[in-house]
Amino acid sequence: MIIKDAQFVVSNTDVDQCPAGNLPEYAFIGRSNVGKSSLINMLTGKKGLAMTSSKPGKTQLINHFMINDSWFLVDLPGYGYAQRGKDGRDNIRRIIEDYILEREQLTNLFVLLDSRHAPQTIDLEFMEWLGENGIPFSIIFTKIDKLGTGIVKQNINSYMNSLRETWDELPPIFLSSAEKKQGKAEILEYIESITKSL
Repeated sequence: MIIKDAQFVVSNTDVDQCPAGNLPEYAFIGRSNVGKSSLINMLTGKKGLAMTSSKPGKTQLINHFMINDSWFLVDLPGYGYAQRGKDGRDNIRRIIEDYILEREQLTNLFVLLDSRHAPQTIDLEFMEWLGENGIPFSIIFTKIDKLGTGIVKQNINSYMNSLRETWDELPPIFLSSAEKKQGKAEILEYIESITKSL
């Protein structure tokens, strides 16, 4: 798939205010500072489409982007940003959970994991919650260019082994580097294949 057009449509904190219609939505989520905005900009080929920041916790809204007039890319707030304070964290969790559980147009959720780190409890618990609620999701390991191949492979294998403890079948997995544009073709092909099967 080639993305010819990517346009920002709307930001909000309420799932009821998301765009009307039945176009498929592919949402992206991950812990704060996982490289989500950089990945979205790389996938769409638009450098400033999603706002990137060196400061974690930048995305606090549900952001809809119309892609090729045929599907929505949805940028969700990052979870687990400790410095946000309890009220702030609870509010973000409500926004995320309401969208994931109530949005019928959600076709696939891409969970972003930082390949530089060993398995994080917060990520494993989040994916466990997705499984319990029957949410279709895939995993994207980000920043694979930042460490040596051996360490990245080791971290990814550790995640896989942790998931196998509770999952009979693992979700689709993609490796990406926003800087080197790795993973772009595979992720877009996957989105296209799902959309064609709907």
